[in-house]
Amino acid sequence: MLFPTTIVGSYPQPDWLIDRQKLTGRLPPRVRASELWRVPEPYLAQAQDDATLLAIRWQEEAGLDIVSDGEIRRESYSNRFATALEGVDLDNPGVMMGRAGLPNPVPRIVGRIRRMRPVEVQDLKFLKAHTTRRTKITVPGPFTMLQQAQNDFYPGEAEAAMDYAAALNEEIKDLFAAGADVVQIDEPYMQARPEKAREYGLQALNRALEGVQGTTCVHICFGYAFVTHEKPNGYSFLPELAGCRCGQVSIETAQSKLDTRVLRELKGKQVLVGCLDLNDMNVETPEIVADRVRRALEHVAPENVILAPDCGMKYLPREVAQGKLVAMVAAARMLRAEFGQG
Repeated sequence: MLFPTTIVGSYPQPDWLIDRQKLTGRLPPRVRASELWRVPEPYLAQAQDDATLLAIRWQEEAGLDIVSDGEIRRESYSNRFATALEGVDLDNPGVMMGRAGLPNPVPRIVGRIRRMRPVEVQDLKFLKAHTTRRTKITVPGPFTMLQQAQNDFYPGEAEAAMDYAAALNEEIKDLFAAGADVVQIDEPYMQARPEKAREYGLQALNRALEGVQGTTCVHICFGYAFVTHEKPNGYSFLPELAGCRCGQVSIETAQSKLDTRVLRELKGKQVLVGCLDLNDMNVETPEIVADRVRRALEHVAPENVILAPDCGMKYLPREVAQGKLVAMVAAARMLRAEFGQG
């Protein structure tokens, strides 16, 4: 099928589950942030299961072809995995400057980074048990996890990144063994810190994908629209992903009005074309969404285009997020008809 539809990862968590005022009043958490949850600990896991089931149903109702668990159990896209690793002192966190230039508590590396246990496999199994559609699960990338940590152990960043990659490689293989259709690796910091990404980031990403059998995607973005209101129309690090072992690359084009000529550099990759502007609280018409995808189709073959939002949707009101997904699915139907698959 041409133009399958999916989300990047996160779907809005219900207001009864998470304190949205606290969530939006701070930077995305890098360490655990249990104060964000409205439900007391003895009932939290059950409440997260219930909210995840709702997120799956909402995606199905919108008509998405590939669904995720909505990252409902996560306080941020990265901290659930990054804080589950050996070698990190969570009781005495470090401090790093975030992409917005503000300080944020982060995991502090005090020993070798290793995976102690599967982290997201049960999340995937829950997802697969409650949908018949294709499934996607997301994990934070090794480069981004390192950039979100304070290194008090490794003599060099490259060595630390490779240990993060080895830990992630184990997780990705377990996720595919558990039945994932797509595993997406989130690497936004490759855009934010392109020099370091060129130095060792791509090598770490390929180490994370070493020996992996299955459809893999790398998401690279300019940051949440909630945090970053003004975005450039070009990436500082994107053509380099042509040398990545992943099969898919997920990018933003809507809010940034990306110059899509850069997509010519990603030969051999499927492209998740971000076609929903998450900085705009208005729901786009299917025509607007289709026009954004057509800009990408000038440089990418139709069979290599997948429709998706620009980024994760967790900061949007649910009715806005849902309306945008419905419009995206309608746009995909329009494009299929144009290309003789209606």
